[in-house]
Amino acid sequence: MFSSGKVVELFYDVVSPYSWLAFEMLCRYRNVWNIDLKFKPAYLAGVIYGSVSLYIVSDLTLLSEYYGVPMFRPSDLYDKDTLNAMRFVTAVAEKEKEGGVLWRTHQDITQPASLTEAGLKAGLSDNVVEEIVNLSTSQPIRDKLKSVTLEALKHKCFGFPFIVCHVNGKVKVFFTCCYLLAVLISHLKY
Repeated sequence: MFSSGKVVELFYDVVSPYSWLAFEMLCRYRNVWNIDLKFKPAYLAGVIYGSVSLYIVSDLTLLSEYYGVPMFRPSDLYDKDTLNAMRFVTAVAEKEKEGGVLWRTHQDITQPASLTEAGLKAGLSDNVVEEIVNLSTSQPIRDKLKSVTLEALKHKCFGFPFIVCHVNGKVKVFFTCCYLLAVLISHLKY
């Protein structure tokens, strides 16, 4: 496994459009920045509830256009509960030990058929997708998602994407809406 001594942890929930932008940017530049990128699927509603704070900004469209990342925001975004979708992503992360399975289609991620389709499009076999769907409802996966969500809260996380950098024995955290990635880049250079 690759190890540069620079570990960047991306805490995310698939409901967060900013998580998608951060995911794309970190994946795009991880070789340039020489980072070991770790994906940490967590539950945004749990973080918001646990941190008792909301951070909403209005520049998503501008960032989407600037970075060339198409965004699809359902009109009922905050009425959606991603708990089952994030359990599915956590199960994939546990199975593959890489995580980071996000998809680019405009689908309702709260529907089981969308999760199955995403797994198949990610190159997983029918059997593996079925195993992951079953695994996603298991207690160990529920516990894992809760554990990672609590881990984010210990870092004082209040929204996603939330990035934790470990460089030269030092830890720095960033709540980033991608325009803050320049700060992240400068941090990774020391």
